[in-house]
Amino acid sequence: MPQVDPELFDRGQFQAELALKPSPIAAFKKAIQSAQAVLDARFREGREIRREIEDRAWFVDQILREAWALLDWSEDADIALLAVGGYGRGELHPHSDIDLLILLESADHETFREPIERFLTLLWDIGLEVGQSVRSIEECADEARADLTVVTNLMESRTIAGPERLRQQMIEVTSPERMWPSKHFFIAKREEQRARHAKYNDTEYNLEPNVKGSPGGLRDIQTLLWVARRHFGSIRPQAMVDQGFLQENEFTQLREAQEFLWKVRYALHMVAGRAEDRLLFDHQATIAQMLGFGGDDRKLAIEQFMKQYYRAVMGIVELSDLILQHFEEVILKAEESDRIEPLNSRFQLRDGYMEALHPQIFARAPFALLEVFVLMAQHPEIKGVRSDTIRLLRDHRHLIDDDFRRDIRNTSLFIELFKSREGIHRNLRRMNRYGILGRYLPEFGHIVGQMQHDLFHIYTVDAHTLNVIKHLRKLGKPGVAEKYPLAAKVIERLPKPELIYLAGLYHDIGKGRGGDHSELGAVDAEAFCVRHQLPRWDTRLIVWLVQNHLAMSTTAQRKDLSDPAVINDFARMVGDQTRLDYLYVLTVADINATNPSLWNSWRASLLRQLYTETKRALRRGLENPLDREEQIRHTQSAALDILVRGGTDPDDAELLWSQLGDYYFLRHTAADVAWHTEAILQHPQDGGPLVLIKETTQREFEGGTQIFIYAPDQHDFFAVTVAAMSQLNLNIHDARVITSTSQFTLDTYVVLDADGGSIGDNPARVREIRAGLIDALKNPDDYPTIIQRRVPRQLKHFAFPPQVTIHNGAQRPVTVIELVAPDRPGLLAKIGGIFLDFDLSLQNAKIATLGERVEDVFFVTDANNQPLSDPELCKRLQDTIIEQLSVGDGSDTPTRIEI
Repeated sequence: MPQVDPELFDRGQFQAELALKPSPIAAFKKAIQSAQAVLDARFREGREIRREIEDRAWFVDQILREAWALLDWSEDADIALLAVGGYGRGELHPHSDIDLLILLESADHETFREPIERFLTLLWDIGLEVGQSVRSIEECADEARADLTVVTNLMESRTIAGPERLRQQMIEVTSPERMWPSKHFFIAKREEQRARHAKYNDTEYNLEPNVKGSPGGLRDIQTLLWVARRHFGSIRPQAMVDQGFLQENEFTQLREAQEFLWKVRYALHMVAGRAEDRLLFDHQATIAQMLGFGGDDRKLAIEQFMKQYYRAVMGIVELSDLILQHFEEVILKAEESDRIEPLNSRFQLRDGYMEALHPQIFARAPFALLEVFVLMAQHPEIKGVRSDTIRLLRDHRHLIDDDFRRDIRNTSLFIELFKSREGIHRNLRRMNRYGILGRYLPEFGHIVGQMQHDLFHIYTVDAHTLNVIKHLRKLGKPGVAEKYPLAAKVIERLPKPELIYLAGLYHDIGKGRGGDHSELGAVDAEAFCVRHQLPRWDTRLIVWLVQNHLAMSTTAQRKDLSDPAVINDFARMVGDQTRLDYLYVLTVADINATNPSLWNSWRASLLRQLYTETKRALRRGLENPLDREEQIRHTQSAALDILVRGGTDPDDAELLWSQLGDYYFLRHTAADVAWHTEAILQHPQDGGPLVLIKETTQREFEGGTQIFIYAPDQHDFFAVTVAAMSQLNLNIHDARVITSTSQFTLDTYVVLDADGGSIGDNPARVREIRAGLIDALKNPDDYPTIIQRRVPRQLKHFAFPPQVTIHNGAQRPVTVIELVAPDRPGLLAKIGGIFLDFDLSLQNAKIATLGERVEDVFFVTDANNQPLSDPELCKRLQDTIIEQLSVGDGSDTPTRIEI
């Protein structure tokens, strides 16, 4: 800390201010405001962050000493003011806790009650937010013995005012010899860290990470220092170098990562105006700019900033693993005899951990850099790698060059890892953490820490990629059939499972380079396969999977799966059953690894339907596509059987059906046709809208709730319906709109509740939905005022230009409107209003919400039930959609795509 810094605090001037004022409060506040301005200006000018936070702590020391001195303590008073916790370390960010301990020699609190209260009241009045405790030395011992947090805070104490001997006595009674010996302290701190990491899903790659608490955050560094302090008696990071726990280059890496996180935390406090450690979307752009990232490109600046953040915390996690492993060996097992088991001529197990037999192993046999991980996969009982061997891996990873990558021993070992029965994901993750994977595959190294600034991809590209492999591995494990029944069966019959893991490794490897990442990744995948001498069939399959890994999810979520032409086109693209199997399991794993909230029974059923229908098409033969008339006849015949058995007059049913048109029977199952028909025939002509609600029995909509509405057609029917559903907190996933020749509309919606679940067996909720829809359809003029939901906080930070594509369907007489836009409450109601203004009829819709964006497809016709043919009309429609969906979003130039 600085000895004196007159610009920050001029003691003489401060004393003069105190003498001029009847109350000291004004002088203290003026000094605090002045120091705050100086420190903030220094930070913006790029002052070294370590000096910045130490200077802030030094300034607070001066203020506290002046406040303490106002109380005229006697020189022999048995009371002292101590800084503890982070402030005790001499580190303060703009809104960090100022943790104080008022330490008494004896438990006679009453003697000092009045001056202590005056002192704390003054601190409150001058605006210092302090956390304080008042304890005697004996009380400190009692509290510390019972609470790990207390003893940790006391370890980092400094005397600010009063006799230093009191602190020394407190340190003595709370020493490792009296309580919390280093072994117990280490075990407790390790468990504390594991519990903290679990709160953040054990990943350093959260979209809004906590700079202090997340894995790889500042608390992990402090944990290392606390353990070192308890064991060695020194809190200095350099002490870990002196004791051989860290090498100089590792110490430098740890120090640089800590200083970067300090900068981020300092900026966070400044921007938020409070003690905020969560790197929220609200602040990322501002902080990126403050720290000099990306120039004028806001999105690029955020991605560059977050990439450096993720790489910094990943480095901290790597070093933390190494040091904690070393601590475990030295602290926990110092008195135990080692149990050694040989593995081969290069490695052995020491107490269950992998250990190199000689420090020159990797220099003499570089292929051992990969062999380590293959051996651990082949021996899943191995607990991990010993710290000395982790360090050897780090020290020798520079040996991985082009010659290393071409060496057949290394390429063979890498492929061998993917053929292992166990541990593929676990050891790829280790390879990534120790910096081996990105060296061996430079294209993978480019995506380490690469984020995508959206709410859909919640992990960095490298973390997502390894998660895909993790989910692929889970599909083959016992106990997953309930959640992934079809995928679990399909993955069991893949002829070469290792190929799906390799495709997963490369499916997103082209991200962050510009261009189509599927095409870029396919090029990289092919080069990988050639270098690893994979057979031609294997190579073609892997490259095809990487190139088409999005095709199945895109088709399932954006196209009408009831249309035989869609199924036939997809079957032609796939080509054969083997490719379909590989693509299906890759798609299931990809969705689950992108964002856990994406996978639900709704998406599962869409993919299963596409898989099943494509499998049938392939078996039937691509030259024999399913005939639409045949499908319609089959549906009507099966529905009529159900109705007749229930007592319905077949003539009445067929008369109704004659008014409905072909597409109604293509889009609904026989069971639902019978359900709808019976209800319509029993519904009074003047009975108002008919609203039917049930858990859908259609496999393609499993997990959703089907809402069927039958009512006289009105111009604003769709707009009113979707507005009412939005207000009822329903998320629409599919809309099928039919207008009969008798001018009645038959609309089928598949919905989920706002939390992504189905309505389920909830009679009260069903009654609420039915009543709300009937009321809205009876009072359509109210629909513009229906939407009252607020935009969630995170969505506000993802305002991007809407993209609108309008084109006529290739196989059906409809116009297709494809929309990509920021998700907002009431968006579908706005779209419905636009369709109303343009006199358009909605025939079908596919609704997909992906994080902060919607990707919706609408199939519309004009008032004469014909596709739109006027280019000027299409241009006005496109402009109107873009304009209305851009209002208030702060979007840049809107995107207009082919018309």
